[in-house]
Amino acid sequence: MLKRKKDVRQEKKRNKKVGLKPTQILVLGFLAVILLGSFLLNLPIASNNGENVGFINAFFTATSAVCVTGLVVVNTLEQWTLFGKTVIILLIQIGGLGFMTLATALFIIMGKKITLRERLIIQEALNQYSLSGMVRLTKNILIGTLVVEGIGAFFLALRFIPLYSDYGFGWGLYMSIFHSISAFCNAGFDLIGFNNLTPFQGDLLVNFVIMGLIVLGGLGFTVWLDLLKTTKKEIEKKFQWKHWFSSLTLHTKLVLVLTMVLILGGFFFFATVEWSNPYTLKNTGIKNKVLGALFQSVTSRTAGFNTIPLAQMKEASKFFTIILMFIGGSPAGTAGGVKTVTVGVIVLTVLSVIQGKPKTEVFRRSIPFDVIQKALAVIMISLGVVISVTMLLTLSENVSFMDAFFEATSAFGTVGLTLGITPNLSNFGKIIIAITMFIGRLGPVTMALAFSLKQRKHTGDIKLPEERVLVG
Repeated sequence: MLKRKKDVRQEKKRNKKVGLKPTQILVLGFLAVILLGSFLLNLPIASNNGENVGFINAFFTATSAVCVTGLVVVNTLEQWTLFGKTVIILLIQIGGLGFMTLATALFIIMGKKITLRERLIIQEALNQYSLSGMVRLTKNILIGTLVVEGIGAFFLALRFIPLYSDYGFGWGLYMSIFHSISAFCNAGFDLIGFNNLTPFQGDLLVNFVIMGLIVLGGLGFTVWLDLLKTTKKEIEKKFQWKHWFSSLTLHTKLVLVLTMVLILGGFFFFATVEWSNPYTLKNTGIKNKVLGALFQSVTSRTAGFNTIPLAQMKEASKFFTIILMFIGGSPAGTAGGVKTVTVGVIVLTVLSVIQGKPKTEVFRRSIPFDVIQKALAVIMISLGVVISVTMLLTLSENVSFMDAFFEATSAFGTVGLTLGITPNLSNFGKIIIAITMFIGRLGPVTMALAFSLKQRKHTGDIKLPEERVLVG
């Protein structure tokens, strides 16, 4: 015990000498990966025409890949060689899991000790409250990711290998692996072309495999582990759904309920609004209409794939897509956005105020005030970023307000959906969107803490007198 305390003290002294906070290391680590990716993608060997694609285009693509967004300024299929495509999918994998997760895996393989500083960075990257079990959590994340992506690639191979048989067995397999990783990491990169997955609008296998990977990646790794642990305990006993659900953590319950509500709510909305739209769903048949509406609901919350032409959707659908993109997936996963639980906490707090309750309660539990404060901070900072970027795009680009608003939200939510303006962005616009993707992937609070001045520690012993102000 004394030895452990001594190690902690020594590690803290080393941290003070270096002078970098875990949030700063996280930001710099992601930036380093992006710059390395930019260098590799700008090499002549990465482009089919044998020429440099240009540093800004390479930087934009690398940022989009590492930030698992999917916005592209060049056609991924036509522009990049096999080398370039492989660099992109590796950047997606690193960005989806987090560079510290992969670095930890390498340390474990090499037999290197994981220091307190590295555990703190992993904790920040995975959005965890406790330092205990960080290495074990990292191992489980890596194993789970490889298993899920492998299963996804297997099922996609059943379709892609026969479909692309003219290009050889290897290309169909590569397509399967590429799209499985891209879907699980909620990246939205594809090798179909600028039409994305619209050629597969009615394909049950491709649709449900991609949607399944998107949802699993968006649930969050902590939810995975809680579901597996609770289910294992219930199977050892007499399995009962009610007891199983009640045994889950509050976080997992909120994630599952909110995810289901958003998917079903989005499905009914898109089906209702786009059902009679001749440019999207009207002339596609019942099966394609249902699949199209369901896929749009799932992908809008951060995945970036699409099976219907987004630019042809009605204005109401575009705005609803913006809302879903802003919300995003769930914490500690591969998805972006402000996160489902963040929005859920704010909505529950509003309901508590309306009902006159002194605390925010759900599932017979109360949510701590500091969690509510953080959720409010995330929402407000995120709104500020989206509004600012939208204004900048309307000033720098020759686009409509809806196109700019859609693009800004898609970049911040690391979604990758676009109404078609991304390839035509000016260099200034590309840089703005790249920065927005970076902020969205790291999280607005993480970025704020990384670049903030030294914070004072508040012990809570001194309380200032309260005075009411008028609100509402």
